[in-house]
Amino acid sequence: MPDFFAEAAAEHAAVIDALSSQHEVLEAIAEAMTRALLAGKKVLWCGNGGSAADSQHLAAELVGRFRRERRGMPSIALTTDTSILTAVANDYGYDHVFRRQVEALCVAGDVVVGISTSGNSRNVLAALEEARSLGAFTVAFTGAEGGAMAGLADAALCVPSKNTARVQEGHILCGHVLCDWIELAICRSQTAESGAAR
Repeated sequence: MPDFFAEAAAEHAAVIDALSSQHEVLEAIAEAMTRALLAGKKVLWCGNGGSAADSQHLAAELVGRFRRERRGMPSIALTTDTSILTAVANDYGYDHVFRRQVEALCVAGDVVVGISTSGNSRNVLAALEEARSLGAFTVAFTGAEGGAMAGLADAALCVPSKNTARVQEGHILCGHVLCDWIELAICRSQTAESGAAR
C-alpha cells in the first residue's frame, strides 16, 4: 500500500510553496476587501460543496474574529439559507441560486468572492457577472489555470494544482491570510480613530 499521508503531505507542501507566485494577487484582494469594509461595505462569498464550506468559514472569521479583538465586519456566505437556495433553485434553476442573492444584497463597492476549484461552476460565474454589473469588486478563488472565472473576476487567485483537495487547502490558507491582513488593518484604523477622538 502506498504511504497516503506522506504523498499527500509532500504534494500539499509543493502546492503551498508554489503559492508564492500568487502573492501580489492576494495582496490586491486584501487591499480591496479592507477598503470596502472600512467604507462600510461588505464581503459576499459563494461556492459549491467544499467551496460552500469555505465560504461559510471565511465569512465567520470576519463577522466573529480571527486573532484580534475588534468590531464585527459585515460578511455573508450566500450558501447557508436553505429557504432561499431551494426557492431560487425551484423557481429559476440552480444556476441562479447565488446570482439572485447578489442581485438582492450587493451594492456598488462591495466585494463578491466566488470559490470554485475548476473555475467553471455556472452558478458562481453567474454571481460574479451580476456583481460586476452592480459595481462590486469581484474575486475568484480557483485552481490550475483558473477556468472561466479567472477571465471574469477583477482579481483571480489560482492555486497551482489540478487536485481538488490541494486546491481547497490552498484556498483556506489564503483565506486565513486575508482575514489576518484585514483584521490587522481594521484594528489599526480603530486605534487611529480612538486616538483622534481624544
